[in-house]
Amino acid sequence: MEKRVMTDSKRRKGLMAASALLGGVLVLTACNDNGASAEGSKKSQAAEVDKAAAQDASEAQISIAPKNGATNASINNDAKVTVTKGTLSQVTMTTSAGATVKGTLAADGKSWKPDVQLERSTTYKISAAAKDSKGREAHENSSFTTVSPANSFIGNFTPEDGSTVGVGMPVSINFNKPITDKKAVQDAITVTSSSGQQVAGHWFNSQRLDLRPEQYWQGGSTVTLKLALDGVEGADGVFGVQQKTVTFKVGRNQVSTVDANTKTMTVTQNGKTIKTIPISSGSSANPTYNGQMVISEKFKETRMNGATVGFTDSDGKGEYDIKDVPHAMRLSTSGTFIHGNYWGARSVFGSANTSHGCVGLADVKGASDANQPAAWFYNNSLVGDVVIVKNSPDRTITPDNGLNGWNMSWAEWTAGSQA
Repeated sequence: MEKRVMTDSKRRKGLMAASALLGGVLVLTACNDNGASAEGSKKSQAAEVDKAAAQDASEAQISIAPKNGATNASINNDAKVTVTKGTLSQVTMTTSAGATVKGTLAADGKSWKPDVQLERSTTYKISAAAKDSKGREAHENSSFTTVSPANSFIGNFTPEDGSTVGVGMPVSINFNKPITDKKAVQDAITVTSSSGQQVAGHWFNSQRLDLRPEQYWQGGSTVTLKLALDGVEGADGVFGVQQKTVTFKVGRNQVSTVDANTKTMTVTQNGKTIKTIPISSGSSANPTYNGQMVISEKFKETRMNGATVGFTDSDGKGEYDIKDVPHAMRLSTSGTFIHGNYWGARSVFGSANTSHGCVGLADVKGASDANQPAAWFYNNSLVGDVVIVKNSPDRTITPDNGLNGWNMSWAEWTAGSQA
């Protein structure tokens, strides 16, 4: 057998190959170590950047209401921008169409509100910027949509703001949508008087709420109505949008009593009789309602057509159609008036009841003579004055036929309250 001897030359080559192999391993290992180190370095650098950014961030905290994406937002009070740990430097509010909404920044720079009532069914965008004590800025943006007409309700009220009315004038509110949560709505409505009289409400139906004291308002007092209905859910998904304060004055205490039997009307002011006027009330076939009635409207002249209140001839036309009834004042929704009469003989006033249910006073065509009894009564009456009819063969008028809730006892009245 041949014996092979490794020469030095071969030995050196083997060592070199081993070294090369080992070196390759070492090179690969070194490459892996360098990559991990670089990645760690990047993470460390990012953390340092985040830390630096956090240290340099503004402390100002901006809050925008309503919250971003809100729907059915209030058109009165919801929109507001506030800031803590800083002051607002700029607030911009626009509609989705780009129209700018003006607003006012509070003197301390801590809050901002729009100057006007917002529109319903409108999307608004708010962009706000603020600075902290070091001048570092913070920004916030929000978008919301206001309540739609279909999802909101309003209350049409009487009497009007700033008016002077008679002592019998209730506050009457008619809602444009049925109210199911009457308590929530009534709790958001307050009526107070400078006289200190207690005021209670009564719901006649789901859309009408009247409020009054137990007795007539005190003459000379001031009554305040506050509607805080904004955001109140009156029915499922239907919200109030009104926020309003109304004041009205109560004039002298005038109450007029019509006696259908004696065919006279006695007018009193502050309990003292100031005039007695002969009248002609409803005929036996069409008697006038009894009860306490409140003047709700005044017309110097108006048309009265019997067909509108059920008095028709065989041809379907009104039994009467007078286009210029003078000095007319409404006492009921169903058509009862106290008014001037120029077409009847003067002899009927004080002696015969001849009307279709109204109370007539002597007058002239054109409402041009201030000396006529009807003209005097018209000129000396206020919306809200009380006219009481007694001794008529008809029944007492229903309380919801006009502003005539005074025909209910206080117990009956307060039983209809949801407060």
